[in-house]
Parts: sequence; C-alpha cells; structure tokens
Amino acid sequence: MYFAALLARTEDGWEASDTELDDVETLADLADLARQAAVDDDTVVAFIEQEGAWFGVVRVDGEDDPRVFVSNAAAASRSSYGAMLTDELIGRDEEAPEDLDDLTNLDGTEDGEPEGAGDEAETAADDPVPAGPLGDVELLDDLGVTGKDLLTFDSDGDALGEIADALGCTDVLEAVR
Repeated sequence: MYFAALLARTEDGWEASDTELDDVETLADLADLARQAAVDDDTVVAFIEQEGAWFGVVRVDGEDDPRVFVSNAAAASRSSYGAMLTDELIGRDEEAPEDLDDLTNLDGTEDGEPEGAGDEAETAADDPVPAGPLGDVELLDDLGVTGKDLLTFDSDGDALGEIADALGCTDVLEAVR
C-alpha cells in the first residue's frame, strides 16, 4: 500500500493534497503533477511512502529539475513507484537492455560450468541500486530539514510525519492521510 501527498508552499504556509499515482509512470510525470499543484510556481514537495519499507521525497521548484531522495533505494527499487525514483537517480534507462544476454540467446556459461552457477552472486554484485539512502539529502535544507535529519528518519516509523513536523505542516499532512 502506498501513501502519496503533495505539499504546495504558499504565502500562508502549506497546502496539502493526497494524490493518486495511477497515471504517473515517470519522474517527469510526477514533476508535472507537482507543478499543477504549485501556487505561483513556488515549491512543491511530494511524499511517497510504502508501508514502512521506504519513503521518498521529491522537490519541485518551478521549472527546475526535480530533486529526489529515497530512504532505502534497494527496497524502493522493488516497487513500481520506488523504481521510478531509483531508476532516475542511478540513470537506468527502462528501454535499454540490462546486458548483452538480453540481445542474444547465448547462455553465457564457461566450458564445464553448469548453467546458472553463480547467477545469484553476480546479480547482487551487478545491481547498481545501493542498499540504504540514495539521492539529494540536502533537498529540504532551506526548509528546515537538514540532510543529517533526513538520514535519521526511519522508514519503519513515521518519517513523513517527522518531516512534515519539521516543515511546520503536520496538521496539513494529517488532513490528507
């Protein structure tokens, strides 16, 4: 189960709206959705969380490129919305084949080596998605949440609530939860 919300910064504070991610397939789609929620091209912060496994924060300022932070990249990469964020952060192109074996029918084994030997170890070593946090830890610094703070928030706890508290918009976020 996912939770997603957009927090739009205004002159009077923050406005929150929960959002459906059904039509969001890329980070660009999410950034466009955030820009639609923006008031006068001001900052919009998107929160995405998957049941205590990971959380992501995406910051969109006007037409600037979105800034992204994911609390646990390995866990996030195993979910559709998390993969959307982690793929962008590591530069993985969804359209590109992962390796040359995808282009041929070769099994890639050495003479005398049984097929599939060592596949699990190679897959883990070749996985470009790191375990742990990934992205721009300073994306909320000017809003009162330091990179050090962001790294201490626990995915198993109420990380988004703690971030909202630091931003001064707990009541606004709770209204859409």
